Amino acid sequence: MSIICTSLFELFKVGPGPSSSHTIGPMKAGLHFRKLVEKLPDDTLEHGSRIEVHLFGSLSATGKGHGTDRAVTGGLLGWTPETCDADALQQLLSKEHEEYVISIRSKKIFFKSKHIFFDKIKHPYPFQNTLIIKLMGERKVILEREYYSTGGGFLQVKGEPPKAVNKPQYPYSNMAELKKILEQQKISLRDLMMTNEQSLTGLSWEEIDKKLDHIIDVMEHAVENGLKKEGLLPGPIRLHRKASTLYKMAQSSLLEIPDRFFVFLDAYALAASEENAAGNLIVTAPTSGSSGVIPALLYSHKHYLKKENRILREGLLASAAIGFVAKHNASISGAEVGCQGEIGVAASMGAAFLSKIAGCSIQVIENAAEIALEHNLGMTCDPIGGYVQIPCIERNAVGAIDAYNAYLLASTGDPKKHKLSFDQVVQVMLETGRDMSTKYKETSKGGLALCDIYC
Repeated sequence: MSIICTSLFELFKVGPGPSSSHTIGPMKAGLHFRKLVEKLPDDTLEHGSRIEVHLFGSLSATGKGHGTDRAVTGGLLGWTPETCDADALQQLLSKEHEEYVISIRSKKIFFKSKHIFFDKIKHPYPFQNTLIIKLMGERKVILEREYYSTGGGFLQVKGEPPKAVNKPQYPYSNMAELKKILEQQKISLRDLMMTNEQSLTGLSWEEIDKKLDHIIDVMEHAVENGLKKEGLLPGPIRLHRKASTLYKMAQSSLLEIPDRFFVFLDAYALAASEENAAGNLIVTAPTSGSSGVIPALLYSHKHYLKKENRILREGLLASAAIGFVAKHNASISGAEVGCQGEIGVAASMGAAFLSKIAGCSIQVIENAAEIALEHNLGMTCDPIGGYVQIPCIERNAVGAIDAYNAYLLASTGDPKKHKLSFDQVVQVMLETGRDMSTKYKETSKGGLALCDIYC
């Protein structure tokens, strides 16, 4: 079995909402293609006249609602997910006949919305979310690449070997192997994760801590920005933001503890998820669609329970270990395994986060993660209209509560009497996702997506 060689900052990525597989991945594809065009010799580049983008699978089915067309355009214009202006991104393609000029050296290549084709939903390509980008001449294709957006903002390019990476000092491929290393090497989970990150990226521990603090900052800002805003979210659903209302209710004297704490937690999850739905900057944890779960838990423990960043970083490292195992052995893509791979894995990561900052053992961390994922098995991905709003936003709040309860169940029970392993449930998630009908996996062709709620 291959070992996990994913960086913390590949799992926790900063980028625009509302969907990591529909926005961050396609933007990276557009940018990658632009860089390929930039490398073309002048005599080849001279024959290029326009760029075409073909979207397949759920990128086609729900690409409009998810903003895939705008994301690819942003990438072709040279924008990156981490630094793009979210407001400017929302304005791309807002005018039907607007023409964009992609200037490469002295050559100008033109791009319009009509050059984006929402192609077949059922297709022969190896990944559900596939896009093909072409540089066209007058009569032929000059350059073409096939891209796969595999969830969480991860991108694969057909014909390109995986990027060479250094091997981690402590290699593992699943939770059982991770626990074995911790026991044999007498090393803490934090030290293992930090050492492996240093091996993979060459960053010092101080630099890793600094980047984790940036992830914490972006999560905090997403919550705080969402709490301040009211009104309608973008799109035809006309869904009202709810985070601000819940936050004010939690601040009032109308609620008693523990209800008040859980309403605060709900408000924080809704706030970050509503920011994602609005296309603003969030952190994939592990995806954009589940980007409200961990920020809610983190924000509540920093501001309500006064936990320091040092402790929160350790929680993020534990949650990343869980996310790595789920991604490596199954999937975190709603298009591949349904929402169990997004909210389910986020709740599992959140339960590990809570267990770690409470000082629990690795066995309790695993048990908490297993409980959270076990009780999200089979969750479909059926966004209404292709917008990450209904049921997605409230699922983040429910996922945060699920994570908290899974932590309580694991930490107050007897770890030795726990029956199921996290690895077993991850395997079941994969099998469940494979058996799930494609109409329940991000295509808006079944389930709640068929409910008529438009005004």
